[in-house]
Amino acid sequence: MLKKYFSLLIILILLCTSVTSVAATELPPLPKQTESKNMTAIVLLEKPVSTIDIQTILAKYSSLQLRKIYKHAIVGFSVKGKREEIMQLKKEYAISAISEVSVYRVQADSSIPFIGADQARSFFDGKKQRITGKGIMVGIIDTGIDYTHPDLQKAYKGGRDLVDGDRDPMETKGQGDQSTIHGTHVAGIIAANGKMKGVAPEADVIAYRALGPGGTGNTEQVLGAIEAAIEDKVDVLNLSLGNDVNGPDLPISIALNKAVESGIVAVTSNGNSGPAVWTVGSPGTADRAISVGASTPPMIIPYMKVGLGARKKMIQLMPMQGAKPWDLHFTEELIDGGIGRIHDLKQVKGKIALIERGSISFTEKVINAKKSGAVAVIIFNNTEGNFSGSVTKGLGIPVVSISKKSGELVKRQIRSKQRNVQFIYKKEQDQLADFSSRGPVTVSWSIKPDLLAPGVAINSTIPSGYLEMQGTSMASPHVAGASALILQAHPEWTPEQVKSALMSTSKPLLDKDGKLYRTFEQGAGRLRIDQALKADTLLYPSSLSFGMFSKKEGIHEHEEKLVIENTSKEKKNYSFQIPMKEKGITWDLPASFSINPGEKKQVHLGLQINPALMETGIYDGYLTLVEGVKEISLPFLYVKEEPNYPRVMGFEFSAGDQEGMYRYEMYLPRGADEVGIALYDPDNFRFIGFLDWAKHAPPGLLKKELAKDELPVPGIYTAIIFARKFGKEDQIETTIIID
Repeated sequence: MLKKYFSLLIILILLCTSVTSVAATELPPLPKQTESKNMTAIVLLEKPVSTIDIQTILAKYSSLQLRKIYKHAIVGFSVKGKREEIMQLKKEYAISAISEVSVYRVQADSSIPFIGADQARSFFDGKKQRITGKGIMVGIIDTGIDYTHPDLQKAYKGGRDLVDGDRDPMETKGQGDQSTIHGTHVAGIIAANGKMKGVAPEADVIAYRALGPGGTGNTEQVLGAIEAAIEDKVDVLNLSLGNDVNGPDLPISIALNKAVESGIVAVTSNGNSGPAVWTVGSPGTADRAISVGASTPPMIIPYMKVGLGARKKMIQLMPMQGAKPWDLHFTEELIDGGIGRIHDLKQVKGKIALIERGSISFTEKVINAKKSGAVAVIIFNNTEGNFSGSVTKGLGIPVVSISKKSGELVKRQIRSKQRNVQFIYKKEQDQLADFSSRGPVTVSWSIKPDLLAPGVAINSTIPSGYLEMQGTSMASPHVAGASALILQAHPEWTPEQVKSALMSTSKPLLDKDGKLYRTFEQGAGRLRIDQALKADTLLYPSSLSFGMFSKKEGIHEHEEKLVIENTSKEKKNYSFQIPMKEKGITWDLPASFSINPGEKKQVHLGLQINPALMETGIYDGYLTLVEGVKEISLPFLYVKEEPNYPRVMGFEFSAGDQEGMYRYEMYLPRGADEVGIALYDPDNFRFIGFLDWAKHAPPGLLKKELAKDELPVPGIYTAIIFARKFGKEDQIETTIIID
């Protein structure tokens, strides 16, 4: 029987890659020829045990020598001896993880100084204290926090567990693949204060565990966490989580807006479903929250050079979480490894295996390739676009991912007997991460994300030490930490003022061709904390949406009001740069004006549209407000007629609350002229019938209950969910089970 709780499932945004600094995780079995070598390791215990108990355990193994017992930094001990005997300790009672000392890395990631957090510590607040986040309470809604981590003990000030219903928001531990580390990683980026320093190292942290084993939770748990945070009157709230429903009216988006109304600066990740447009999911769609996309800090990026002459192409390699870092520097031979089953990998010994995603897990593909003698693995997507994934830690072989298009190109090269490829490495920074979800938001047509922060290869705390991860989950806490710094400097500021300071001082980024990223890709640009702390011109709103123009004839005029606040102690003069001319568009902007210290001024920004001269679609860019030598970018967006957004998303099907009942839900951003759920036999794709079908469905979340006797016979079905609106149809394909 289906047991899945039917609510909008909130899936942890955990598309992470490149594990280059792992501590206190289980190490892989080594080749036999190295097993007799001695090593020193840290052994983590699930709970404290006596010295006598530890010595009793070690006495079973002839080579093991106890080095040190830890009582404060961690619960565990260090040991030296033969590798195979140390690895056998994993079988012992109360031992949770083992880490070789040589792979333990504790330095802070380069992202934090890159965004100006180190410079921020040279600023002082009104009490003459350095800006470190001191006195600011940051709530973290996530998988919990390992509050015993030595870098987080100072910051942790309690919390709530909305999964188990108690006051202990500890990460899920001891459940294999269902164990979690995500919330601890997020907390470290915000407020680590030990060997690693977070963005706001003296901020206080309250943990709300709303995502349980496997990093998932439902709407009820996340809403409960938001409500608890409002009750606790936190100053800043970080949610590095989301679903794939792009709509402004989902419960969690609404709840976040309420949190902002109560005085909380709410920061949320934008999602990891890029690079396609319209991929931002709730709660990144919340209008008043600060939605954060991911950019790259300074880093070395591996590329694969394929093809010859004019057809030569550079393919970026995306490291996968848990894998050994990509370290191939010379020309290597590629072999087509099919989908990664053993019989597909007969010729990969000493070569790189190119494997297609699907059918079996990433880890199984890599294990099979390693057994077959491959030196590395490249996994290419089986659907459009790039992806990020993970493999079991410690497999000891480099693994990366590439897009479907790139994978098919490489397969063609292999078939043409051009199997040799070359790898080069480039230093890059300030590039929009491919995985970072794009906006705009359906229905409201608002710009999301609001800004970018580093979210690639971010080193931070995890329950067993430190780890590099990536995702917009890692970008969001950079902004949450920055918000804590701003609130220490300006404790009287509202969430709207904090948001404006962050956005109005962000740096708009250029792509590799030197063109500005679109506003619905990067918002105002990449976070600059040191500049945000000096912001004295604030804009409300911080981005402009002129909505959707559906009028097809005549000139359409639209006006938006913009409030400009001068928070400085001196009079300031302002003017708008005239935007470049664009066919069918005329701007009406105010002439030069001045604002006295501590005052606000409302101006009117006019936009005239001639639809006859414009194509259907999204129009966006930046207005530039000039104040002295400062140029403040104001993102804007407008939509002509019905754009190419997804007509249906977020489909779920499960058993109902009562015996013999089932229910489904889906999200229809602007409703549908026709919507249906067609069922097919998964083996031969023979049409079985409609689970449901309707005309003129209303916009928003569509929910319906169905009795079992209304459904086909029990079995597994392929379901095609389709919605048609204004002549365009979108589909979702999934599998449903009827018991």
